[in-house]
Amino acid sequence: MEYSHRYHAYPTQEVAAELEQHIDVHRQLYNHVRWDYTNSPEDDKPSEYDQNNKLPEWKRTWSVFSEMHSKAAQATVARFHRNLSNLRKKKEKGYNVGRLKRQAPTEYRSVTYNQSGFDLDEKRGHDKYAYVRFSKIGWVKIRYSRPLPDRANIKEVTFKKETTGEWFVSFGLETDDANLPEKPNVDSLDTSNSVGIDLGIQNYIHTTDGKTVDWLDLEDDYERLRREQRKLSSKEKGSNNYEKQRVEVANVKRHIRRKVLDYQHKITTWLVREYDAVFVEDLNVQSMLQGDGNACNKQDAAWRQFITLLEYKGDLYGCHVKQVEARGTTKECASCGVETPKPIWVREHLCPSCGFKTDRDANAAMNVLQRGFSELGLGWPESTPVETVTATDTAGFQRVSASHVLETGSLPS
Repeated sequence: MEYSHRYHAYPTQEVAAELEQHIDVHRQLYNHVRWDYTNSPEDDKPSEYDQNNKLPEWKRTWSVFSEMHSKAAQATVARFHRNLSNLRKKKEKGYNVGRLKRQAPTEYRSVTYNQSGFDLDEKRGHDKYAYVRFSKIGWVKIRYSRPLPDRANIKEVTFKKETTGEWFVSFGLETDDANLPEKPNVDSLDTSNSVGIDLGIQNYIHTTDGKTVDWLDLEDDYERLRREQRKLSSKEKGSNNYEKQRVEVANVKRHIRRKVLDYQHKITTWLVREYDAVFVEDLNVQSMLQGDGNACNKQDAAWRQFITLLEYKGDLYGCHVKQVEARGTTKECASCGVETPKPIWVREHLCPSCGFKTDRDANAAMNVLQRGFSELGLGWPESTPVETVTATDTAGFQRVSASHVLETGSLPS
């Protein structure tokens, strides 16, 4: 299993200058890799391997590239090709994509050391601090808020300067699957220890056992963001006041991101601890939010981040996490399978075929649970009618407020 740990970093002024210099050099290398790829013939585009082999020549031609550690340079080449691959995948899925653009100094903010060129000294610091050495740069102090797991191998280390001016160091870790908790036998899964989740618009999530979790209230945070952005627009670009206000805007955005991430961490941790299996929709997030006029929710929705956390924690806590096809979960009746089209504002499911009646999201969550069992090769238990698994009457739902999740770190059992 691959995952990462991120730590706040406190480089000295001298080391911070070196970090910034290396970020800029790697930005130049990234742009050169892009230029070399773009200007190559269509039928002879260089691969990542080809461009790695060009690095020694580029270092001899442009001395600035010789400042980089070899593994860090290769990681930057890999970064370009990874972005290129992601662009192709989006295009294959029907997204309207362009080309990879040149990276401006304000856009390129991190450097990765892959496999070597770094050292971690956990004993040099005091209590909650440790030090990381980056080759050709120096030692960087980090707040060691949680030690790296004993059985984890460090695959790479990344340093990054956020738009707020803060520095962070991230460790890319790998743990042998043999050291992870064993997941329950698939044959032991049933409706009592498994849950289907509908990622909704009206509620953050709706579970098959009748829990509805409220959206995190970010209205005050977004109002503050709009206020700070208005102040920024009134400043002269490039002035000291503009830069100070830009950092203030970045701080508000960071606060919102961290608030959302904390909320998602608490919900996903509770889910994988509470259940043996969690099934969730594989959503086309962009169409869900944009198509229904909900683009304003994009930043705080972050469904992809939610699902990624859920999958990672499923491995960490020994819980089956499975994504299922989302298409039709709202239209299809969970009781008889007949599809009934519903516009977004219709919140009730009433099947014209069998008469099954419940909340729209409860019906979708039940379909997710059924599809999850199917994905794992399990049939739906004939002795378990749909009506007995989920609360069908809205009065039976257990509404969980965002404040409860934030204060207790869990959902009520």
